[in-house]
Amino acid sequence: MGETFRKPLTIGVAGGTGSGKSTVSAALLQRIGATHIAYIPHDTYYLALSEMPRTSAGHANFDHPNSLDTPRMIRNIRDLQAGKPTEIPIYDFRTHSRLTETRRIEPQPIILVEGILIFAEPEVCKLFDIRIFVDTDADIRLIRRLRRDITERGRTVDSVIEQYLDSVRPMHLEFVEPSRRYADVIIPEGGFNTVAIDMIADRIRHLVEVTSS
Repeated sequence: MGETFRKPLTIGVAGGTGSGKSTVSAALLQRIGATHIAYIPHDTYYLALSEMPRTSAGHANFDHPNSLDTPRMIRNIRDLQAGKPTEIPIYDFRTHSRLTETRRIEPQPIILVEGILIFAEPEVCKLFDIRIFVDTDADIRLIRRLRRDITERGRTVDSVIEQYLDSVRPMHLEFVEPSRRYADVIIPEGGFNTVAIDMIADRIRHLVEVTSS
């Protein structure tokens, strides 16, 4: 007789841009062991620039739910939950386009999904067994966004601030902030809150009975 299939534990990490979602996710990967986790970032599902919804100023709105191919992500998560490997897209933020190649994700005991809008999407939100919201002050989030977009994505200071005022902030208030109500756990101070991260990692390890690598 083969080993009985056990549905993986599916975890969502949400929060505003620059809140520390990626830091929290990286900390969980490190503490629990990346070999036990299938990691899916929502922002790898962005549409091509020409397919993006537009702001009132006519700019591409990367912070609206319709800017992402969420149905594809749902299919990928459900594949992993069923114990099947899946292919996720790869997005190039410098050219704002999806690459032709994909990345293969193997099924694991834990599925970790990260993104600003994952709790704002009802069909995604209900896939999670644990919902974590990373809560960080708006001024800190803006500073982190500036640093990231300038150093990693080749942006200018003016373009980042313009986008923040045009779409990031209003979309945060409309979609992201209200979605925190669906969180099971709220982590203040993002990745700096090692006490909360350690407690969550210990709880996850206990639930799936894996050993840290």
